[in-house]
Amino acid sequence: MSAVGFNRHGVWAVYRMEMARTLRTVLQSLLTPVITTSLYFVVFGAAIGSSMSQVHGIAYGAFIVPGLIMLTIFTESLSNAAFGIYLPKFTGTIYEILSAPLSPMEIVLAYVGAAVTKSVVLGLIILGTATLYIHIDIVHPLWMVAFLLITAASFSLFGFIIGILSRSFEQLQFIPMLVMTPLTFLGGAF
Repeated sequence: MSAVGFNRHGVWAVYRMEMARTLRTVLQSLLTPVITTSLYFVVFGAAIGSSMSQVHGIAYGAFIVPGLIMLTIFTESLSNAAFGIYLPKFTGTIYEILSAPLSPMEIVLAYVGAAVTKSVVLGLIILGTATLYIHIDIVHPLWMVAFLLITAASFSLFGFIIGILSRSFEQLQFIPMLVMTPLTFLGGAF
């Protein structure tokens, strides 16, 4: 924190800048992940759902929706936060942020907050899209939102670290792939 306290205006400015970057690239930021997840849903639903109608009393389509939402949250949180901090490093505008009256914690809060917002909104859009295909009952909506926020924040923080450590676009893309592969295997074990 700075000597005068929390700089909410500075954090809000960086947050708005990151959210504006998303709005400039709506097609790749929102539409592409939704279409990709919808294709997963259609392919898995058609390929496996036809032979497996229920899993422990839950319709197969409703069973895979949380996993598809979490897959999107994982990847989008990592990539949004990593790319959000790497892009200013790449273009040389990071010095404007570093010279602003923001503490390191405030910079992290702004970038990670924007990445969390984008990821959770995208997860909720995918949930809404999934309801077009199948009926989904959300028994504990507050727990769902809390879990989405905690997961998005954790992976956004990790993505922020990846963005800081990356020295090239290749490292930016390769490191999340190394992280997600073991997590995919761990998720399958449970």
